[in-house]
Amino acid sequence: MEFTLKGATVRLVRGDITTIETDVIVNAANSALVGGGGVDGAIHRVGGPEILKECRAWVAEHGKLPRGRVMSTTAGALPAKVLFHTVGPVWQGGNHGEFTVLESCYARSLALAAELGHRRIAFPAISTGVYGFPIDRAAYVATMTCRRFIVEEEGKIDDIQLVVYSAQDLAAWEVVFEDMVATMTGDPT
Repeated sequence: MEFTLKGATVRLVRGDITTIETDVIVNAANSALVGGGGVDGAIHRVGGPEILKECRAWVAEHGKLPRGRVMSTTAGALPAKVLFHTVGPVWQGGNHGEFTVLESCYARSLALAAELGHRRIAFPAISTGVYGFPIDRAAYVATMTCRRFIVEEEGKIDDIQLVVYSAQDLAAWEVVFEDMVATMTGDPT
């Protein structure tokens, strides 16, 4: 499932983000940048020890990565040029800035990719695992943020992949994606 807007394609993909060939893979990291479970653990396992080495050096110099921020490391053995790490919000009912922080994860990643000259980026479903962000709400924030970036920063990104792992998550994202395409202006495909 995909749509094209102002020359950029946004695709919803079911799969393993560690196998996506792109310029930038985004990691749903923890603030200590040490790997963990879910997407973060998989990325560190597949990407290799170079990623953890760079993460540790960054934390030693800057401290923990704040929620909603982004930093970049090597992609190691991942099929990407670089790996971005972003720390999403822990769901606390929706009234503690969670939506703003999640939006920041996507927006800052897109902005950094554009700043570094990368045209293709792949995102996991940030914060929807152990951080508990409801999948349908996360899908809305992610899709709207990508759409807004494409409109406001036209021509800076060519391809955005929103990668979900399970069929259940895909079904929830598809509802949001279909609503987005049905209500947007532009050239949906």
